[in-house]
Amino acid sequence: MKVNHTSRVLFNRSNTVTQTQGDASVPQGHTATIQCTFKTLDSNPGLFWYKQENGGFPKYMMRRFKSGFADNSQEFKKPKFDAELMGTSFSLKIQDVDVTDSAVYYCALQPTVTGNTKTLNKNLWRTSGTGLLLVHRVN
Repeated sequence: MKVNHTSRVLFNRSNTVTQTQGDASVPQGHTATIQCTFKTLDSNPGLFWYKQENGGFPKYMMRRFKSGFADNSQEFKKPKFDAELMGTSFSLKIQDVDVTDSAVYYCALQPTVTGNTKTLNKNLWRTSGTGLLLVHRVN
């Protein structure tokens, strides 16, 4: 993996999400982990992962709350796709990656948008960090 950039976006003075890992390149068949950290005054923060493929809208993948509540969308089922929320760290794990997993992944802190695609990109950029995952074939 190589780190190319740091993304830090402020939602307001008390909520931030940071993905310091930057872009990553992972061999096909391996496990990819993308991490973000966050700061909030919320006692039960909700964290979300989204996947955006080339030219498309971000797709909701999963959410986790500090209280323990968790769910994944039908398209991103466990155990291939999972996330862990520990302290102020939120990590996405993708097992047995394939080239179809290559995309931009967004870590977002609630409030976020789940159905209104007109404001989805605006809200994700305000409340999230991003990371590009490239999966390459192993010869």
